[in-house]
Amino acid sequence: MKNIQLLLITGGMILLSSFFCNAQELKSGKWNIAYDHQTKGIRIEQNSKVICTGLYASYQWNGQTISTKDYPVHKQITASIDNLFGKGFAFTVTYSGSNLPKLVQTFYVYPGKEYILTEFTLETKDGKIASNYMAPVNIDPVELSEWNTGDARALFIPFDNDKWIRYQSHPLTFDRLTAYEVTAVFDNTSRKGLVIGSVEHDFWKSAVTMTGKNGNGLASLVCYGGVADTLTRDSKPHGALSGKVIKSPKVLLGVFNDWRDGLDTYAEANATIAPPKAWDKAVPFGWNSWGVLQFKLTYQKAMEVSDFFKDSLQANGFVNSDSTVYIGLDSGWNRFTEDELKSFVQKCKENGQVAGIYWTPFADWGKNPEATVREAEQYKFKDIYLYANGKPQELDGAYAIDPTHPATEERMKKTADLFHRCGFKYVKTDFMTHGAMEADHWYNPDIQTGIQAYNYGLKLLNKYFGDMYINFSIAPLFPANYAQSRRIACDAWNKIKDTEYTMNALSYGWWLDKVYQYNDADHVVLRHVTEGENRARITSAVITGLYITGDDFSEGGDKEAKMRAVKYLTNPLINAMATGESFRPLEGNGEKSENQFVRTDASGAYYVYFNYTDEAVKITLPLERIGEKFSSKTEALDLWNNRKINAREDIIVPGKDVLVVRL
Repeated sequence: MKNIQLLLITGGMILLSSFFCNAQELKSGKWNIAYDHQTKGIRIEQNSKVICTGLYASYQWNGQTISTKDYPVHKQITASIDNLFGKGFAFTVTYSGSNLPKLVQTFYVYPGKEYILTEFTLETKDGKIASNYMAPVNIDPVELSEWNTGDARALFIPFDNDKWIRYQSHPLTFDRLTAYEVTAVFDNTSRKGLVIGSVEHDFWKSAVTMTGKNGNGLASLVCYGGVADTLTRDSKPHGALSGKVIKSPKVLLGVFNDWRDGLDTYAEANATIAPPKAWDKAVPFGWNSWGVLQFKLTYQKAMEVSDFFKDSLQANGFVNSDSTVYIGLDSGWNRFTEDELKSFVQKCKENGQVAGIYWTPFADWGKNPEATVREAEQYKFKDIYLYANGKPQELDGAYAIDPTHPATEERMKKTADLFHRCGFKYVKTDFMTHGAMEADHWYNPDIQTGIQAYNYGLKLLNKYFGDMYINFSIAPLFPANYAQSRRIACDAWNKIKDTEYTMNALSYGWWLDKVYQYNDADHVVLRHVTEGENRARITSAVITGLYITGDDFSEGGDKEAKMRAVKYLTNPLINAMATGESFRPLEGNGEKSENQFVRTDASGAYYVYFNYTDEAVKITLPLERIGEKFSSKTEALDLWNNRKINAREDIIVPGKDVLVVRL
C-alpha cells in the first residue's frame, strides 16, 4: 500500500475514512475504483455492487473518434482533495501515445456521497487542440441487474421548454434514446436507479445517449458534451473548443435507492458549482397579461386589473407570505407611453403590489435585416444576427441575435434604463434559447460555442437587470444561475389538457427548483372551463412554484372568471401550500404525465391526485408509497373541500378534477 497525503482536521492528522490505494485501485467509503487491464477501462463499484466494468472516455479529433482504449501508455495516481463538494480523493489516470494528445482522466470520490464526479482534459505540447465532442463516460455493456427487476425505465429530459416539448419516462424497449443534460435509469417498483448528467454548463451542451438491448436493458450509455440537433434548436454542429488544454464537462454518476433523490442530488451538485440567483423574498403570487388579454392589453385595463386584485383578491387572502402580489405587463406593453408605464407602476405601489414587465433580449421579431437597431443606430439588424451557413437563424418566428455583439449590450442597457426609470422590479425574459444557438461565428472572437455565447449574454443581462427579479420563460434548462425562476413548460392555459401538460414537466423536472429559486407553471386562466378544471389548474401552479394568474380582470372582463377567482384563488388551505417548493411525483411510469404528487415536511405530507380523464375514478390513498411513517394513518384532510376523510377508504375523484389531501 502506498502512502498518500493525510488531511489536516482539528485534533490532529487522520484519514477521512477507511481508505486503500495501490497503483491500480482506490477504495474509499462505499466506493471502489480501479483500472481494469482486461477491459482497458475503469471498474466502478458502490457498496461492493458493480456499476460498470470498463468505463472509458472518448473524443473527436481531426475527424476521428478516439478513446482512452486507444492509448498505449497509462499511469494512475491518487491524491486527497478538499473542494466545493467536500473532502475526498481524486483518482487520476494519465494516458499518452506518440501521435495523440495527452489525456488526463479524473474521478472525484467523496466517501459519504452516493455519487462520483468525472471529467478529462486534452493537452498538446505544440499549437492547439480542437474538439466539439468530449465524452467523459462511455459504458458498454451497462450493468442494470440491481434496478431491472420490475418496471425498468429511462427518462427523456428535453434541452429546453420550447414548442410544447414533453418529458417522458420510457420502458427500456427503445433502440436509441437521447436525453439532454441528465437522465435517470431506474426501476419504478423498487425506485432504485442510476442518475448521470453534466454539472457544468459554461461551454458545452451535454446529452446522455442510450442504446437498447433487445428490449431488456441497455447495451450502451454515453454522457458527452457536444450535442447539437433539432431539439437543441441547432442547424449547425456544436462549436469546437480550442486551446493548448481543453476540458470536457464534469459529469455526475451515482446510484441511489430512490431515483427521485438522485435527481434532487444532481440538482444540488449543479447548485454547488453555480448557486441559484439570490432572492430573499417570498415566492411571487400575481397576474400576467399574456393569459387572456394578450395584445388587447391597454393602459386602462392594466390599471383596472391592479384595482381588482387589491379590492377582490388581496383583501381575501391572495397574497404571498410577504403580503405582496406581482402585476405583470407582457408583450404589448410597448404601446404604453413612458408616463403611462410610470403611472401603472405607481398604481401597483399604492395597491401593495410589485409591477412587472417583459422583454426578449435575443430575438428580433421584425426580421428586417436592413432595419436600424434603434438603441444602437450605427448598426443594422443584419449586423447582429446569429448566422448558420450564411443565413439568419429563425426560431419561433424571430431571428436570433448574437449575445456578444455590442449592439445587444446597448439594447440591454437602454431597455433596463427605461424599466428602472419607470420603477419595475420584475422582468419576464422570453425566447432565451435564441441566444444559445450554434453559429458560423460570434462578434466576440473568444466565443467558440453556443452555450458559451449564451453565458456571455446572461452575464450582461444580470449586469443591467440583476437588481430585478428575473424570470425565464422559453429557455434551456441550463445555465440556471442567472434567473430566480424559469417556466417549467411552454404555454399552458385553462383546460385539463393544460394542467396535464404542465404536470408532465413537473413529473420529471421538479428538481429544477434546486437550481432556480422556483419553477414557474405559467399563467393560470379560469374562464370557459369547469370548476373542476379550475381547481386542477390552480393546484398545478401551487405545487409547481410561481402562482401567477392570467384572466382579464379589468372592468370589461369575464364576470364568471372574476367570480371563480374570488372563490378559488382565496382558499387559505390551498394557498398555504404555495411556498414555492415543487412537489415530487409519487411514481415514474406515467404514459404521459404522472397524476400523483407528494411533498413531505416535519409535520406530515401533502398528496395530490389529478384526474385528467372525463370520468370519475375511485382511488385509495397509497400510504405506503407516500412513506413508511404514513402507512398507519387513518385520517386526512381534503383541502379543497375542508373536510376530514378516512385515509383507508375509497375516495371518488370527479372527472377533470383534483384531490388534495393533508396527512
